[in-house]
Amino acid sequence: KEKRIAQILSDGVINEDNLWKTSKTLNKYFKYLKNNLDSPCIMTGIESYPWEESYVFGYGSKKEYEKLKKDNPSYKDIFELVAFENDVDEQILVKVKRQSDKKKFIIELDCLKAIEVTSKNYQALDDYSVWYVNY
Repeated sequence: KEKRIAQILSDGVINEDNLWKTSKTLNKYFKYLKNNLDSPCIMTGIESYPWEESYVFGYGSKKEYEKLKKDNPSYKDIFELVAFENDVDEQILVKVKRQSDKKKFIIELDCLKAIEVTSKNYQALDDYSVWYVNY
């Protein structure tokens, strides 16, 4: 993983100083992903979103959770990548369309993973999430 990430951020040179999250490295990753993810890119959440944690861990009302999921993205939803948001500040944001009802959301890319484990998109998104969380 580190070798693939280094290839994207610093021409393959594994120097930890070149791998840390900065506006420069975030923009490099943004350009790489924007140019290299295959379309369609079908994704789902990696883990529950903050708004749904109390429901997922069992101390929120199931009825209320089902109601809130209609207007909010859930980590169990299936999304299609629509576009990258162009403003890369602290993280990469993407516009996605929920497959079940075509509702659109803006979600942090590090919270998403590709559905198809053997795809190029899965590896690219997994590497990005690992980099985003650890560097």
